[in-house]
Amino acid sequence: MDQELATRLTQHRAIGSAPPEEHAWLIEHGSVLKFDVGDVITAKGETANKLMVVLSGHIAIRVDRGAGSHKVMEWRTGDVAGLLPYSRVQSPPGNVAAEEPTEVLRITRDMMPEMIRECPVITATLVHAMVDRARAFTTSDLRDEKLISLGKLAAGLAHELNNPASAVVRSAKTLTERLSDVEHATHQLAAAKLSDSEISSIEEARAASGGSARWSTVQRADREDEFADWLSDHDLGDETAGPLADTCLSVATLDKLAENLAGESLEATLQWIASSVAVRSLTNEIEFASSRIHELVAAVKGFSYMDHAPTTEPVDIRRGIMDTFTMLGSKTRSKSAHVSTKFADDLSRAYAVGAELNQVWMNLIDNALDAITAGGHVSVTALNEAKSIVVTVADDGPGIPADIQGRIFDPFFTTKPVGEGTGLGLDVVRRLVQRHNGSIALESVPGRTVFQVKLPAEDQ
Repeated sequence: MDQELATRLTQHRAIGSAPPEEHAWLIEHGSVLKFDVGDVITAKGETANKLMVVLSGHIAIRVDRGAGSHKVMEWRTGDVAGLLPYSRVQSPPGNVAAEEPTEVLRITRDMMPEMIRECPVITATLVHAMVDRARAFTTSDLRDEKLISLGKLAAGLAHELNNPASAVVRSAKTLTERLSDVEHATHQLAAAKLSDSEISSIEEARAASGGSARWSTVQRADREDEFADWLSDHDLGDETAGPLADTCLSVATLDKLAENLAGESLEATLQWIASSVAVRSLTNEIEFASSRIHELVAAVKGFSYMDHAPTTEPVDIRRGIMDTFTMLGSKTRSKSAHVSTKFADDLSRAYAVGAELNQVWMNLIDNALDAITAGGHVSVTALNEAKSIVVTVADDGPGIPADIQGRIFDPFFTTKPVGEGTGLGLDVVRRLVQRHNGSIALESVPGRTVFQVKLPAEDQ
């Protein structure tokens, strides 16, 4: 027996306390391998076929989940890496490589049954190491998926907020100009010393303007031409033709107004009416855009449960799904997707961590939107079934091939192009659903894919 290697195993942090005869078995059936910096020990996708007792150095797994390569797991002197007893891991999620000059004692897969039989203390130690490794991978996966979801949320929110925020700025700037027009026209009308009948006709015309109207492009162009002709017939400038075209005024109303007013008084009146309507329209636009911003902020607060501790509580499934659609609004529009929802009127609440359930809805709905072609359909239903809440997310995309449906929930498995999918979304969905004592199932044929999530109702 190699005495130096035996001494190193005795000093090994993980398995040093094992009986000498078990160390002797490892030495007899293993082999010492050395790796230089950058050497790939096990490539991504390659079958994990060896246990490695790290005698010195540093080994790491690096994974690219769409934002550049980063380290997800590492082992140093005194650790055990690679294949572990009873592990179901088939291959690493990324290349396993040496980060510095490394030396390991390798035990191949075919020797594992004998090692389990002959080295019970080492086997127990390695099983504990496997549990710790699984926990570390789970924590890393959940953290990465949360960061990816946060990135989607931030991108979607920025896109959603851009339009109403721009509308507020644009309308506020224009409002200042229109208020100046109103003030100028008001001064002119005040200086005209109008009679009661003239003032009455102005008020009738203003009331008839009815605020801003939504005309089609063709209709508005025709109205502007019509008003321009009318202004020309009355020897007035055509500057107000465009603003008047945006109102509900008709030429008949202008004819009636012209019976009592003429010249500068008529021109000032038309300017005042057009500017007043424009001001009301702009304030309505600002109110609408501001309300939209408020709705988006409320949706973010609801989606993220930012003012809630991450504890289980009664959760409104309906609100979570609708907040998720709000977050994915820009993506929905970019795909011209037809979205439908159906909720039971008496839908039960789930006793859950709301932010985690929303992460489930985010992944499933986002995947459905990815799956469909432009103009496709995505539908979500939430119904009561016995003592459970059943949520289905369906799309009319091409479907998931039957030969890979059994792997769809496996970690790091993805059907998306490189850089577009992490292979973590559905794995995280499965874990989160199971954490809430629920289940998730898949049915897929060409033209229809359905994910069904079943969760216990609150009162169960």
